[in-house]
Amino acid sequence: MVGEAVAPIEKMGPYIQGVYQRVEEMTGVKFGDDFLWHVNHPELSDWVMNSEKSAIALCIFKEYYPERQLEFASDLQYALNYEGRDLDDNEAYLHLLEKYSIQPESFYEKLQREEYKESAFYEFALCRQLQVTGFPAVLMQLSESKFHLLARGYTSYEEMEERIESVLKETGI
Repeated sequence: MVGEAVAPIEKMGPYIQGVYQRVEEMTGVKFGDDFLWHVNHPELSDWVMNSEKSAIALCIFKEYYPERQLEFASDLQYALNYEGRDLDDNEAYLHLLEKYSIQPESFYEKLQREEYKESAFYEFALCRQLQVTGFPAVLMQLSESKFHLLARGYTSYEEMEERIESVLKETGI
């Protein structure tokens, strides 16, 4: 959610109220009470749903631990959707910096640098180019320029496994 898609929780809250229970039923994952407070009381919340800062944070993190970027992205989702942390607030990252032994001064300095913002917006543009319009979405990269869409929306592990095997068989990889 960047640019014109950035919206206060007042706009998003009613939508999330209508779908979060279905997400819980399908996935078995529960949203946290702190997150749901903002969803259920959008008129009292100052949250703005904006993906920019968390995307920049992920770009910085990938510089430190490229092999752990999925773990960090998962931690960001947990921080937002379970712990109810506002990822637009710098304080929301402190516990993750500690977990991954990243010096806060260095992280926050990089968070202000244009090069990391450009990296995040490059990744947003790549998602648009790959026609990713919602999340979750899973793509398998087959070469430098070839991707295969495996899932758009929630997909069970068994279904995902079948799709991966099918693509591998189909492409001879």
